[in-house]
Amino acid sequence: MHSGITITPIGGIKLVEPGDDVAALLLDGLQVSGLALEDGDILAVAQKIVSKAEGRQVDLATVLPSPEACRLASETEKDPRLVQLILDESTEVVRKKPGVLIMRHNLGLVGAHAGVDQSNIDHDDGGSALLLPEDPDASAARIRRALVAATGRHLGVLVTDSANRPWRLGTVGIAIGAAGLTALDDRRGGTDLYGRELKVTLVNRADSLASAATLAMGETTERTPAALIRGFATEDSGQSAADIPRPLDEDLFR
Repeated sequence: MHSGITITPIGGIKLVEPGDDVAALLLDGLQVSGLALEDGDILAVAQKIVSKAEGRQVDLATVLPSPEACRLASETEKDPRLVQLILDESTEVVRKKPGVLIMRHNLGLVGAHAGVDQSNIDHDDGGSALLLPEDPDASAARIRRALVAATGRHLGVLVTDSANRPWRLGTVGIAIGAAGLTALDDRRGGTDLYGRELKVTLVNRADSLASAATLAMGETTERTPAALIRGFATEDSGQSAADIPRPLDEDLFR
């Protein structure tokens, strides 16, 4: 049972540049926001600042589209260079139509454009795009280690992104990276209030927390790319966000 959960946006974080230390920026933001970390806290960090710090922004002028990218760009009415980046980040085109490309990312995530995004990044030198971190779980673990070393606190870290869902309008936050917390709470084999066996109940804690944190952070011009989640025990299980995508052999929509 968890009660009294609070989610507080972390302000004071500067616009991130390649090579920046995300953990140090979080500590600066916490100080500016008058917050101090406590045992059991979870830091939710927007994917965008992690990607920027890791140098994942690509100048479209450096991208040479392949014939496949040009063909797919024509079908979907997109920039062939952008489509090439999307293909490079993906293992499969799941669905396509004008204006839409649903991809299976190399990380196993399924979503629009394989997470390749052009919002809230600098385009002063021409078109560019931001890719997801190469290994968001490793990014989360690295940020967590630095925060634990600096504070001595037992913490969890989530790297969050926005995603659409089939049959539901609007984006929600999801966890694409996780460290120091239980991502999936497996209740299968337990019982409900009436003693009935639970056979399919698998609670996605990571995505639930990421969604709430994303709502608190905002997704447009708020400039609060991190949030402090307090009151939800971390219960480190060694799981990561890589445990969340449904295995291909269980995908009923392929």
